[in-house]
Amino acid sequence: MQAKDVMTRKVVTVTPATTVEEVAKLLLEKRVSAVPVVDSAGGVVGMVSEGDLIGRPETGGVRRRSWWLAFLGSRDEKAAMYAKTHGRRAGDVMTTDVVSVGEDADVGAVAEILEERHVKRVPVIAKGKLLGVVSRSDLVRGLAARERTKGPAVSAPDSELRTRVLKALDKSGISARHLVNVTVVDGVVHLWGLVESAGEREALRVAAENTPGVRGVKVHLGTVVPWAWAD
Repeated sequence: MQAKDVMTRKVVTVTPATTVEEVAKLLLEKRVSAVPVVDSAGGVVGMVSEGDLIGRPETGGVRRRSWWLAFLGSRDEKAAMYAKTHGRRAGDVMTTDVVSVGEDADVGAVAEILEERHVKRVPVIAKGKLLGVVSRSDLVRGLAARERTKGPAVSAPDSELRTRVLKALDKSGISARHLVNVTVVDGVVHLWGLVESAGEREALRVAAENTPGVRGVKVHLGTVVPWAWAD
């Protein structure tokens, strides 16, 4: 699934000249946490989020840095902070370091960006133009839609399924994997052997369930402490 499959296409945008008050009203009316700022050519030049509007005089006072940070800060940094907290337009308060994705970006990669950058949405851009926005809620809806449209498990010979499952278990990285064996009967996987913990048991079950073609998984795994087979 790609960004174009889950993105919101009707995106509310503002321009650098849009006032801070107008931006705040849009965030409330549209129930979004951020809006892209676009130039006259339709290119994204920044984002204004709820966080960018916090700490202004209108919201109860400008945030003050500790005395030593204020002392070490350069004149340009102080000037930029003043402009951001007192500016009257989107162009003054927007965040310009905007991460974006292409329409063919895998949703897994988009999710990683949201997590790593601590943002709630990313614009989708093609040829410099804004196509849409992918938010956390878009990813959740896309996951739900994929589950609803998922068809029945693909049938395959038991021997082939066993090979697939064994490869999946190997990729799980479970330390006690060498103590686990697999049998497959009519598409149902049976896991036999020993693991070190309930967590490992669950991880192996999930790995088996996620293997294409598997119709079900039955777990017959016992637990044993690691030192039980140590030299």
